[in-house]
Amino acid sequence: MSDEQQHPGDAPETAQERPEADAEAPAAAEDPEAVIAALRDEVAQYRDAALRARAEAENVRKRAERDVENAHKFALEKFAGQLLPVADSLEKSVQAAEGLGADDPSIVALKEGVELSRRIFLDTLGRVGIEQVDPAGQPFDPNVHEAMSMVESGDVPANTVVHVLQKGFTLNGRLLRAAMVTVAKGAS
Repeated sequence: MSDEQQHPGDAPETAQERPEADAEAPAAAEDPEAVIAALRDEVAQYRDAALRARAEAENVRKRAERDVENAHKFALEKFAGQLLPVADSLEKSVQAAEGLGADDPSIVALKEGVELSRRIFLDTLGRVGIEQVDPAGQPFDPNVHEAMSMVESGDVPANTVVHVLQKGFTLNGRLLRAAMVTVAKGAS
């Protein structure tokens, strides 16, 4: 049986059975300008949707690139946080060695060795983007400093860091640990 042959109970397809064809046919017959305007509106809607989809895809791509860049940049954050006590210990060792006598050559060698170890360690941290924050003498900044106490001081302006208890660190510009400081009060 071919496509053109019909079964006895089949009726030919009519415009009444195809409502979409029926709805368009009178509009086309009535006003071609209205159909053209409707099609232009539809094209404008599709163009707008395509532009929005393209912009959204571009935003997703940029966001993904930024996330990957940050993942590379800050992947060391946890590991770096675990290295900070080593830097603190070397800093305290240097301070302790400075209090020892300068007459004994073995003490002088010890001081130089500890200072050299501290410098090498901080240089190594610097090569991977970890920088030490030493705010001594700077204005207090709550974004990078943690005030542990305040003291009266007529020598420096109010809200100036007068003593650093523990230096802070940043990783690629992001605060890793705030510096613990003592801050000058205003004169009473």
